[in-house]
Amino acid sequence: MAGTDRQRDLIAEGPSIVLVEPQLGENIGMVARAMANFGLADLRLVNPRDGWPNSKAQAAASGASHVIERTSVHDTLAEALAGARYVVATTARQRDGFKTVLGPVEAARRLRSMHARSEPGAIVFGRERFGLDNEEVGLADDIVTFPVNPAFASLNLAQAVLLMSYEWMKSGLASETATQFAGPEFLSAPKKELFGMFAQLETALESRGYFRPPERKPVMTESLRAVLTRPGFSSEEIRVLRGIISSLDRFSPASPRGSGSPGDDPRRRSANGQRSGKMGDASDSDG
Repeated sequence: MAGTDRQRDLIAEGPSIVLVEPQLGENIGMVARAMANFGLADLRLVNPRDGWPNSKAQAAASGASHVIERTSVHDTLAEALAGARYVVATTARQRDGFKTVLGPVEAARRLRSMHARSEPGAIVFGRERFGLDNEEVGLADDIVTFPVNPAFASLNLAQAVLLMSYEWMKSGLASETATQFAGPEFLSAPKKELFGMFAQLETALESRGYFRPPERKPVMTESLRAVLTRPGFSSEEIRVLRGIISSLDRFSPASPRGSGSPGDDPRRRSANGQRSGKMGDASDSDG
């Protein structure tokens, strides 16, 4: 249930998921959960072995009650598909015949295209042990198969439904990389802020004897600037970096290199021997 936002409206549209003679209630429940994850809600069962409703399915659904409660049961696959306009049958085996074999991405796109025209679609999944028989595959318009390891091609029922449900959801997103969440947007900082950080850093490094031998300073400085300009820092990121530099740079520029830790500058101590400055003081971040 991690990540669930109950303040949002449930997405509940898209093709029907049809399970032919599913055996275990737990598998049906996990299928319902996978469907709910990606906005599908119409689950149809053809002759479930253990009957329906099923308490084990409800438990395994992990809160996908809206899918479980509207699940319908049918005597035949043809009955379950009666209202569909476009049907794909999932299979992991080579089939003889004239049907087009699709990958999950293309199958989801075709289902999405039909859905946009208000033409209902359905995805058919077979039995846990041996899938769909040829007659059942014959009721579909196209076949969909997954690009799996040919030496170990067996997917459990919930995994197969999850893959197709994911591709269905992705087919409706604005881009291949779109998600339901987004990180903060940062604008690149003005160059004045970046150049100020350069000056602060170079002063600190010069005081610490970083530029050795001295004649290599121009090359070393150029390399530092090349590294620090590549990411396109935001103003917020530059403030963080300058705060770090300031906290490391609490020393007297006149102190000889190796004379002690940055905080050991006697001029930064009060009369009672305690340091008067605070590490990470916001005023230091201004350079």
